[in-house]
Amino acid sequence: MPSPADLSDALGSARLGDEGGITVLYRWLNPSLLRYLRYHASSMAEDIASEVWLAVAETLSGFDGGPAELRALLFTIARRRVVDHHRRMSRRVPEVPLEEAGEPSTPVSAEELTLERLMTELAVEMLGRDLPPEQAEIVLLRVVGGLSVSEVAGILGKTDGAVRIAQLRALRRLSRKMDESGVTR
Repeated sequence: MPSPADLSDALGSARLGDEGGITVLYRWLNPSLLRYLRYHASSMAEDIASEVWLAVAETLSGFDGGPAELRALLFTIARRRVVDHHRRMSRRVPEVPLEEAGEPSTPVSAEELTLERLMTELAVEMLGRDLPPEQAEIVLLRVVGGLSVSEVAGILGKTDGAVRIAQLRALRRLSRKMDESGVTR
């Protein structure tokens, strides 16, 4: 992960349209964005991520916050795109998507990719199965999105205290489930 100074520099150059700055921000934020979107819109995660990045690109030149505010903006846009996606899907006849395999942008071993994906999928599956939707959303935004309590509260329209309590309850519930199923931490 880039240092805060590197992220600030990258954001400053990205505002001016510098491809290098945009690349640093993309590599920093896109993995957590995709994990978040896979939870909410599994087969459409990549497409929605593209929409999110286009929306961010449109606002970037006038954006005057720092890296943390950019991350909050990115997840706010992502959440809105997920809501839009679910609205569209509720009006459509279900389709079966074709899976397309892509090459990773950086050389990573197949073992690392497989392990990371299995761990992510298992964790996201556990959230969806064992938590109420609101608690799962809070945990995803806090852990996967890396957002602060205040940022999550702003996105969800809740108080900081309500987010903290919901996150605590969610984590306690997950801990009990892991203890019941014999999963070691």
